[in-house]
Amino acid sequence: NDKKMGYLKKGNLTVKLLGRGFAWLDMGTHDSLQKASSFVQTIEERQGIKIACVEEIAYHLGYIDHNALSNLSKLYGQSDYAKYLQQLSIS
Repeated sequence: NDKKMGYLKKGNLTVKLLGRGFAWLDMGTHDSLQKASSFVQTIEERQGIKIACVEEIAYHLGYIDHNALSNLSKLYGQSDYAKYLQQLSIS
């Protein structure tokens, strides 16, 4: 019965194993959302990195150069995020 076929049987599902450095965070409930938020905060504070910083990703992939990164940092005023981007642009 077509109605009972799963995504995999229909060919609508692909699977990719995530290596070291990846984490799957379920955020389907208030409690799991809070836990995911705490996890991200802990990683960022302890490792001194930002998770899912689109400007940093674009910089490392070569979509923008250090001048563009520096200019983008100015959009965030004197925030910690701006300081993080500025530090990336000079390193």
